[in-house]
Amino acid sequence: MLKLPIYLDNNATTPLDPRVLEEMMPYLTTEFGNAASRSHSFGWRAEEAVEEAREQIAALLGGNGKEIVFTSGATESDNLAIKGIAEFYKDKGDHIITCRTEHKAVLDTCKRLERQGYRVTYLPVEKDGRVSLDELRAAITDKTILVSIMFANNEIGTVQPVAEIGALCREKGILFHCDAVQGLGKVPFDVEQMKVDAVSISAHKMYGPKGVGALWVRRKPRVRIAPIIDGGGHERGMRSGTLNVPGIVGFGKAAELARTEMAEEGLRTGRLRMKLQDYLFSHLDHLELNGHPEHRLPGNLNVSFAFVEGEALMMAIKNVAVSSGSACTSASLEPSYVLRACGVSEDLAHTSIRFGIGRFNTEEEIDFVDKVLQHYENPKNVGTLDKNDPNVGTGLVGAPACGDVMRLQIKISDDGKIQDAKFKTFGCGSAIASSSLVTEWVKGKTVDEAMTIKNTQIAQELSLPPVKIHCSVLAEDAIKAAIADWRKKNGAKTAEAIQPQPEQRAE
Repeated sequence: MLKLPIYLDNNATTPLDPRVLEEMMPYLTTEFGNAASRSHSFGWRAEEAVEEAREQIAALLGGNGKEIVFTSGATESDNLAIKGIAEFYKDKGDHIITCRTEHKAVLDTCKRLERQGYRVTYLPVEKDGRVSLDELRAAITDKTILVSIMFANNEIGTVQPVAEIGALCREKGILFHCDAVQGLGKVPFDVEQMKVDAVSISAHKMYGPKGVGALWVRRKPRVRIAPIIDGGGHERGMRSGTLNVPGIVGFGKAAELARTEMAEEGLRTGRLRMKLQDYLFSHLDHLELNGHPEHRLPGNLNVSFAFVEGEALMMAIKNVAVSSGSACTSASLEPSYVLRACGVSEDLAHTSIRFGIGRFNTEEEIDFVDKVLQHYENPKNVGTLDKNDPNVGTGLVGAPACGDVMRLQIKISDDGKIQDAKFKTFGCGSAIASSSLVTEWVKGKTVDEAMTIKNTQIAQELSLPPVKIHCSVLAEDAIKAAIADWRKKNGAKTAEAIQPQPEQRAE
């Protein structure tokens, strides 16, 4: 059974897998020891659990457990990698290269380093969101100490040519940091094949708990990182602080599940994404796919709806959790900097929607999104019927306060059933969607059945917010007005008089 609301924002965060929670529970209750306590069994068991998680996470990366440094999340991991490498290798150079579509955790870290005297090159990207290897090569100088390019983009899902970037960095003797948060566990990633030196990862993007992440730091050849948090010398001196044992245990289990189920899960989420993508592009007009058409995360779909009424679209998906292409910054509404970097116009960037399909999404949920969007973007039964036809009833209702006017017509056959319905509505997208929906609903119903349709049903089906409930009221009133007009035309001929007679039972 379909359960609302539907969560399709798995690029923002993922629900905790029940198997992960089960693994964590002992360490949230009875196994509460500090992993740094070496003098008793509570600490020993906690340390053992942490070390097992290191190995589980390293196995997902193709690395070694001793190369895992636990952090509070990907933002801290990005800060530790970039600031730590910049500090330790500052005598070798002061130049860093990244790209314009990186996560803010990378971009803002680089901006801080610029204020400290470092030089940063922000590479442009192609329309599909990928960096140019030629432009990267051209940007490298004898003072370049670090390249930081993400594995997959969090907004548009584009997967970067990380292996080629790693090979170029290795050729030039430059360290390569990769924010792999979005892609790890969704598509294959191997630190040796990618030739990376530091990798940022997070648990909550792979069905693990929030508040825990890690930085993988290469040991052979050894990469040195200056700590940015002091106090206790935990994590081989790179990150001080008491370890989040329950979170780390959950992280390890999430990584193990991702490693063993990635191939099958990727095929399934990719198929659901293509189902949604094919439906949208075959039924709706003026759509633009954002990101690379092939080199992208299997469950990520970012689409711009050109010429769409933004309000109407957001109303349509109110019961579906997605992300828009706009981000609220301070007091202004700014378009996505990622889309703008890809050459998307400001107006089009404002109309973009990111659908993030994940482990627990179903075909039934994708079908629901298709259905709801269809009534908004491609309303059915627009048109008119002959108002002079005695079998046609016309209802004209309006809400002068908001400018919505709804004209609904029904054609009733001799057996008392509504055989056709048309509408013309002038107003907002919610009013049009309500008209489209009820004209579909009334077809095949008797007059009495049509009279039972309530605005609450319409509002629920379309997920209308309180400020748009009046649109559903108009639709209900339009049905009643059309039926009243038909009855008036037919005088004493009532719905009851023309109800189909019960079939005679054979004796």
